[in-house]
Amino acid sequence: MYTFQSQVRYSELDADRKLSIASIVDYFQDCSTFQSEELGVGIEYLERVGMLWVMSYWQIVIDRYPGLCERITVGTFPYDFKSFLGFRNFFIADEAGKKIVRANSIWTLIDVHTGLPARPTREMTDAYRLEEKLDMTYEPRKIRFDRTGEKHPAFYVGKQHLDSNHHVNNGQYIHMAQDYLPEGFEIGQMRAEYKKSALLNDCIVPEAFTEEDRVGVSLCDVSGQPYAIVEFRRKARG
Repeated sequence: MYTFQSQVRYSELDADRKLSIASIVDYFQDCSTFQSEELGVGIEYLERVGMLWVMSYWQIVIDRYPGLCERITVGTFPYDFKSFLGFRNFFIADEAGKKIVRANSIWTLIDVHTGLPARPTREMTDAYRLEEKLDMTYEPRKIRFDRTGEKHPAFYVGKQHLDSNHHVNNGQYIHMAQDYLPEGFEIGQMRAEYKKSALLNDCIVPEAFTEEDRVGVSLCDVSGQPYAIVEFRRKARG
């Protein structure tokens, strides 16, 4: 397991002065990157072997949002490898050690020369120590909607959406999808299914699906094929 401590910053808050879902994703991405770098199988190693980990799926469950100046612990660990897939849990714990945010993620290892999935190297499987998966309800990877969505005006991918791999960063899709949430919708769970990578100047056509306690956004290309599908579930009122 890898952990690091932080204090919630003003720049990480949403309009309700709580840690935003986008900032939660940023913390988790940073945490896994820190672990990989510490173990010697980070960005430079992946460049050397011609491979790239691509996010395929997120499930993030929020029991409580941390607030401004709150001290938190962010943690991650892998719990399984299956062929070219890597499975990783994340969490945020409060000062008492209670896990207030938990997450599951699935990653696909890609050979950058062929664009095809690849199995992890021996160095990778030796570096990561697998641990018992978190106690949480694991939702299916596929996100489906039974009704037709409402299409919204298209927009184009800008440089601010890209990461170091020159693809739209997986957290940016969540930023985009949040624009279609109704006012006052507090997120209790977020799932994201990633289909293909959007690049600079690609056109994205959003389609929103709204139910009472569930909102989905399919971020599609001009032919209607999704780059990513994001689902938000309303937080239960306690």
